Amino acid sequence: MMNVTRKDIDALNAVLTVEVKQEEVAPQVEKVLNDYRKRANIPGFRKGNIPMSVVKKQYGQAVLVDEVNKALQSSLNEYLNKEKLDILGNPLPVPVDEMDWSAPIFSFDFELGLTPNVEVKLPNRKAVTRYEIQADDAFVNEQLERLQKQYGTITPTEEVSKETELTVGVVFEGSEDNKSATFSVDEIKSKRAISAFKKATLGDVVSLSTKGLFKEDHVLQRVMGKLPEKALELSLTLQERNNRGLAELDQEFLDKVFGKDAVKTATECKDKLKEDASGHFETQANQKFVNDMTENLIDNTKFSLPDTFLKKWMQTAGENPISAEEAEAEYAKSERGLRYQLIESKLIQDNNLQITREEIETFAKDLLKKQMLQFGRTDVKDEELNDIAARILGNQEEVKRISDQVMSEKMRQLFLEKGNIIATIRTPRGEDILAACGQLKSL
Repeated sequence: MMNVTRKDIDALNAVLTVEVKQEEVAPQVEKVLNDYRKRANIPGFRKGNIPMSVVKKQYGQAVLVDEVNKALQSSLNEYLNKEKLDILGNPLPVPVDEMDWSAPIFSFDFELGLTPNVEVKLPNRKAVTRYEIQADDAFVNEQLERLQKQYGTITPTEEVSKETELTVGVVFEGSEDNKSATFSVDEIKSKRAISAFKKATLGDVVSLSTKGLFKEDHVLQRVMGKLPEKALELSLTLQERNNRGLAELDQEFLDKVFGKDAVKTATECKDKLKEDASGHFETQANQKFVNDMTENLIDNTKFSLPDTFLKKWMQTAGENPISAEEAEAEYAKSERGLRYQLIESKLIQDNNLQITREEIETFAKDLLKKQMLQFGRTDVKDEELNDIAARILGNQEEVKRISDQVMSEKMRQLFLEKGNIIATIRTPRGEDILAACGQLKSL
């Protein structure tokens, strides 16, 4: 290893100085130049008979620079591993105005951003509310009615009521192809829009702004295929206008919804809907709890970061360099995420949270079972499940994704055991609660 020295600027910043002696890289430089001599094509000389003086004049400095860089990288990695330095980003070379490549020793400085000492306290100082959202009878009845409408009879209508379904062709700025979408009048928020559709006949084009058009954003997303960043003008061509009658709550309906003979009575139907909804609400509530606890820990775990270093590093870290102003903006967006990464790492270390291959496989199989049940597959054999899981886990990206989910569940359990929590029970009527569920912050 080359001579490497460290100078601490403060608790979060340091400078490494790496010295590379010319004599230490000279043998490798000579070896490379000899290889060049055999292979190079230089006008006026036969291949393989080029004087070494000519090869050195043409390629010597470039080869020297390349070998010095290799030695630098190797020395840095070896030093960081040996000293077990926890750093943020990568060592940042200090620019050199001019280098004398004939000197016996080359000296290079690298800035380091050191990982701060993070102390995470559980229970957390400020309490977090944990919601347990219940699927009550009113909600189940609404879901049943929605399914009956979905499988009910469709009747064209001239009259427009809040129950009427409108099918429209959708065109807007930036849309590539004409597409159709269906929504009910009851999902429309804009009184102007409701009035326009009541007056319209089939084939008419209704122009409306996306701003305040629907009661819920997910309806606009369904209509456009995405949520616009700003208000846009939609051209909606009225294609169909229908009312839906409720399907009979008979065995034919139950088979369509749940699969052949899976559910046989109205009571079983409601029980199944309640069970499915409760499972969904539990998943969403769990995610909101983790999100809220995460935000709580970020806000209440105080430590400093090497901000100046990180902003400077971000200018060159990507594929394309960015300006100081762009790095400032990027850092502002990513700082909280970085803080939570450090907090999470500390919690994992302090509580010895580990993920085994067996846990990843079990999680993947459980996920597959749930997905198959959604499609009415209740007879999945272990051999089939193992085969599918093995194929999924052969993809490293999938393994990483599932590992993150397993760790998220471990963090949730840790928060439940040691966190400062207020448990609150809500029904699905709590739209404000549900709206936040599952909406991950950009960490």
